[in-house]
Amino acid sequence: QVQLVESGGGLVQAGGSLRLSCAASGRTISSYGMGWFRQAPGKEREFVAAISKISRTVYADSVKGRFTISRDNAKNTVYLQMNSLKPEDTAVYYCAADRTGLGRTVVSSYNYWGQGTQVTVSS
Repeated sequence: QVQLVESGGGLVQAGGSLRLSCAASGRTISSYGMGWFRQAPGKEREFVAAISKISRTVYADSVKGRFTISRDNAKNTVYLQMNSLKPEDTAVYYCAADRTGLGRTVVSSYNYWGQGTQVTVSS
């Protein structure tokens, strides 16, 4: 059983940056793959970025080169650094944990989810 809590969301102008954090509790996440997903109003939840238990990373084409996912197992925390933000990035961002450790790109691969944090990018 893993509990995940996201933080760091907020309102930012286009071109700005935010860093999201996902703090885990209940057990260590060192053996889990970790992912970030987002959901905008009226749209399905979509993949953003993931990192495997051996720190391999994968990104959605829409964020590649702008976002960076990282993990700090000692702090039991995963991060999403978001640079060059666009209005199209506006969504609720969710952190998720995958007990297989692979950190895959589809929602159904993940076992635990946080409550989400709102990111709003103004033009």
